[in-house]
Amino acid sequence: LPVGLNISTWWNFGSMLLTCSALQIITGFFLAIHYTANINLAFSSIIHITRDVPYGWIMQNTHAIGASMFFICIYIHIARGLYYGSYLNKEVWLSGTTLLIILMATAFFGYVLPWGQMSFWAATVITNLLTAVPYLGNSLTTWLWGGFSINDPTLTRFFALHFILPFAIISLS
Repeated sequence: LPVGLNISTWWNFGSMLLTCSALQIITGFFLAIHYTANINLAFSSIIHITRDVPYGWIMQNTHAIGASMFFICIYIHIARGLYYGSYLNKEVWLSGTTLLIILMATAFFGYVLPWGQMSFWAATVITNLLTAVPYLGNSLTTWLWGGFSINDPTLTRFFALHFILPFAIISLS
C-alpha cells in the first residue's frame, strides 16, 4: 500500500502484530505438545504444563499475556486506521474486519481450552448465542458442540479451531 506523508510511530503497530502472532504461534506450538483435549484431563494438563514441564509456566504465561498484547496492538492499529481514514479503502477495511472476527474467535477458543468453570460457562453462553441466528442457529450450535450438549467433541473442535485459525489469519494477512 502507498505510504502518505503522515507516517509516524503509530504505523508500527502492524509490524508489532506480526511479532505478536509469531510469539503466539511459537508458544502455542510448545503448549500444544503437552495439552490434552479431553474434558476430564484438560485442566490437569494445564497444571502439568505449568508445574512439571521445564519452562512450561513461561510458555503458558507468555501465551496468555501475548493474547492480551495482541489485542492491545490490534485496537491501536484499528484506532490509527480510523484516525487516518484507512477505512476509505473498502477492500482493505473489509479484510481487516474479517481478520478481527477470526482473531476474536481464535481467542475465544483458546479461552475455553483450560476447561475450568469460567471456560465451561463461557463456552455455554457464547455458543448458545449462535441459536439466535435465523434458520441456521440450532444446526450451527449442534455442529460446533459435536452433539446436543457441550462435551468432549466440543473441546476437541475448539482445540482444532484454535490451532488452525491462526494459520488462516496469517494467510489472509
